[in-house]
Amino acid sequence: MATLGVSVYPDIRPLDEIADYLRLASKHGFTRVFTSMFSVEGTPEEVLAYFRDLDAVAHECGMEVSLDINPECMARLNATPSDLSVFAGINADILRMDGAYGEDDNVTMLANPYGMKIEYNASALMPEAIESMVARGVDKDRILACHNFYPQRYTGFRWDKFRQVNDRLSALGIRIGAFVASQAPGTHGVWDAVCGLPTVEMMRDWPADLAARVLAAAGATDVFFGNAYASEAELAAVAEALAPEEPHYTTPVVEETLRHSDYLDLDQLTSTTRRVRVEPLYDLTAVEREILFDFFPHIDMGDSSEWIWRTRIPRMFYQNETIAPRPFAGSEFPVGSVVMVNDNYKHYAGEVQVVLRPLINDGTRNLVGRIDEREMTMFDVIRDNELVVFIPAR
Repeated sequence: MATLGVSVYPDIRPLDEIADYLRLASKHGFTRVFTSMFSVEGTPEEVLAYFRDLDAVAHECGMEVSLDINPECMARLNATPSDLSVFAGINADILRMDGAYGEDDNVTMLANPYGMKIEYNASALMPEAIESMVARGVDKDRILACHNFYPQRYTGFRWDKFRQVNDRLSALGIRIGAFVASQAPGTHGVWDAVCGLPTVEMMRDWPADLAARVLAAAGATDVFFGNAYASEAELAAVAEALAPEEPHYTTPVVEETLRHSDYLDLDQLTSTTRRVRVEPLYDLTAVEREILFDFFPHIDMGDSSEWIWRTRIPRMFYQNETIAPRPFAGSEFPVGSVVMVNDNYKHYAGEVQVVLRPLINDGTRNLVGRIDEREMTMFDVIRDNELVVFIPAR
């Protein structure tokens, strides 16, 4: 299950205003706060006093705080890798190292006596550095990773690089943070951010709930809003998009599937399900709509071709239903089409397929929906045997 977070900027907005935002976010299930400590000016005593108050407000809301720091900030606050007492004194939860020390000092910080977790910059510190620390026997539960956000348009992280880094860190069992951009008007952030604060550049202008679903499918376990303040509608949409799927494992369909399945288990059925928005086309029959939007579980077992993502289980339960062929004038189904096998190929009737490459229309498939180009990015990262729920596009 993904953990949800927001970012706040005490050098830009007053604490009482930030406190209202944290209370609103916590109401929607957000439990993490990201904030930059090194951007706040003042004496060490003033900076520590401010963040002691911020930590207290966050804790009242049931939220953990990641304090973004670097070696220069630590030196200014008279902290060292072997002495993090100043952070313990303000009840800090997590120290996010924007710039890390060498490996020996990093290991020392992880062994701090206060139980504080250390969060490393996943966009800058190479995965092999974390792999090396893990090999030295550090407590992995104290290691977190969090990618950067990027105020300047066209400077955000590459999508393929993001996935590569996450694959390495996920293999170690490390939690990974990443940022989505609020599209609300008048947001703020570091360095006069006016173009949002996403991690992945191509998601800069995406709806936050879509970006959150894609980041989570690509391995992000902690999803933050980068800029502030996200609207309440956005907070609610992201919370809904990443909420655990309600248990379906007592339904007759699932029970029957489990009895005849060597690729599903109850752990999968209670894990986070990937949600994909589909725009329904035509006036779908009751059976077509039920298969597409109400049937569970949809799953590709990993043996599909490059042309389709394929969920075959529905055909096992709807073989006695009629799925009449629907005329389609095109010679091909374009990428992003959602098709359902019809009674012209009765053995496979009811099977749902997402078109990944243009597919010849041979009369055996009905066009039932369409997936937006940005939404199709989900199929870059949905893994074999992951459960999928199709939901109607807004």
